[in-house]
Amino acid sequence: MLVKDFDYPLPDELIAQKPVTPRDSSKLLVLNRKDGTVNHRKFTDLPEFFDKGDLLVLNDTKVYPARLFGEKVDGGAKVELLLLKTTGNDIWEALARPGKRLKTGTVISFGTDIMRADVLADTDDGGKIVKLYAGKNDNGDLVIDLIHRLGELPLPPYITDGPKKDERDVYQTVYAKIEGSSAAPTAGLHFTNEIFDALEKKGIETSYVTLHIGLGTFRPMQTERCEDHIMHYESYSVSAKTVEMIERVKKRGNKVVSIGTTTARTLESIALINNGKVVACSGDTNLYIRPGFKFGVVDALVTNFHQPKSTLLLLVSAFAEKDFIFKAYHEAIKERYRFLSFGDSMLIL
Repeated sequence: MLVKDFDYPLPDELIAQKPVTPRDSSKLLVLNRKDGTVNHRKFTDLPEFFDKGDLLVLNDTKVYPARLFGEKVDGGAKVELLLLKTTGNDIWEALARPGKRLKTGTVISFGTDIMRADVLADTDDGGKIVKLYAGKNDNGDLVIDLIHRLGELPLPPYITDGPKKDERDVYQTVYAKIEGSSAAPTAGLHFTNEIFDALEKKGIETSYVTLHIGLGTFRPMQTERCEDHIMHYESYSVSAKTVEMIERVKKRGNKVVSIGTTTARTLESIALINNGKVVACSGDTNLYIRPGFKFGVVDALVTNFHQPKSTLLLLVSAFAEKDFIFKAYHEAIKERYRFLSFGDSMLIL
C-alpha cells in the first residue's frame, strides 16, 4: 500500500482550532458497516446506538504540560522541548527544536534557571534523550513539579489559535485520571457527565484502559509505502476489572465499543499476544493497524476525523473498508464537519 493512496484534500478552514461548547454538541457521523449507510447526527445521540449490556471502553490517560521553552546556557539560543516519555530518574525522550543544533552535552535553561536539561544522546528518529534537573527555585520543587509550573499545553502543530495555558482543561477528557500523555485521546473530548448519565440510565456500561500517547500515535508517515513506516512504543495498562467486564460482554453477545484509536490499539495489542484474549497487564505496544488487520476485540469504534496520510486514518480504514471511510470523509467535508483534534466525531458500527 502506498501512503499517497491515503491522502485527501482537507481545507484549512475545516481544521478545528478550538472545541465546541458544550463538548457534546459536536456533530456525529454514523457509519454502518453492514448496510453501508452514512447518517448525520449529534454526539448527544450516541447512547441511541447501543443496547443495554454494551460496554464502552475509554482511555483514561491525562495530558501533562509537556511543552517547555528555554535557552541554551552557552549562547542563549532559544530551544523548545516536547517531552514524550520518561524512563525514570528524570530522564526523558523528547522532540527538540532546533534539534540539529542541540548536540550531546548541550545544557538548556528553563525559567531563568529554575530548571535545567542536559542533552544525553540522540534517538533513532531525530529526538533527544535529556535529563532534567531542578535548578534555582525557592520552593524546593521536584522536577515533575517544575514541569507543571513551566510547561505549556502540547497542542498539535495544526492548531495555531487554540486554547491558552490557563485553558488546559479543554484538552483533557472529563475522565482523565492517570498522567503521562503528550497528546489527548481526542475521541473522548466529546464526552460529558450528561452523556455518561444517559448511558448509565440505558444500562450501557463503561470501563477504562490507559495508553499514554506519544510519538507512536502522532508521528507522521514519511515513507512511500505504508508497510515501511515504523511505529514507536507507547505504554499501556489494563486492569482486572476491565478484563472481567469485557469477558462478560463478549459472553452474552453484546458489543465492546472502543472510544478512540488508542483504546482500540491497547485492546487489540493485548489480544494478539494472548491467543485472542484480553488479560490484565501492563506493557508497551507498537502495534501498527492498517488495512488487512483482523480485529478480535473491538466491535464498534468512536473516533475523530484524522489527518491525511496518517496511521490513524489507516487504522479506521482497517476497521471499515477504505472506500467506505473515504466516502464518509468526502461527505463530512461537503457538510462542513470540523476535523482533527478539536473537531467532530464519527461512530463506526
